[in-house]
Amino acid sequence: MGQRLTPTRATVEACVRGYLDALNAHDADRVVSWVSREFVNEHTAKGAVSRRGRAEYRAALDGFLAEFADLHYAVEQLVVDGANCAVPYRMTAVLKGRPLDIRGVFVFVVDGAGLIAKRTDYWDSGNV
Repeated sequence: MGQRLTPTRATVEACVRGYLDALNAHDADRVVSWVSREFVNEHTAKGAVSRRGRAEYRAALDGFLAEFADLHYAVEQLVVDGANCAVPYRMTAVLKGRPLDIRGVFVFVVDGAGLIAKRTDYWDSGNV
C-alpha cells in the first residue's frame, strides 16, 4: 500500500493558517477545503460536541458560525513539530448578545496531502 508522507513544516503552517483565516472570514466552504474527508474534530470541553468526517463537520459549521457572531481566533503562537501543530489562541465572539473571550489551544494533525486530519480543541467551557 501507499506510504504515509509527512508534510513539510511550511505545508503544516500554511494549512493551519489557511484554516484559521477561513474561520475568521466565516466562510464554511473554505474552512472545509482545509480538512480531509476523514477529518476528526475533537472537543475536550464539557458539553462540547465532537464530529467525524468532513461532511458531518460541514453540516455543523453554518450553525456554529451563526451562533458565534463576529467569531475571531487570534493566534498567540504556532508551534510545528512534524505533522503536528499546536496553536494557543484567543477566541472572541458574541454569543446570545454577550461578548465572549476565551483562551484555548488547538492541536492539529496535518496529513501528507496537506489537509487537516484531526483538530483537538482544549478550552474552558465554564467561560461560555
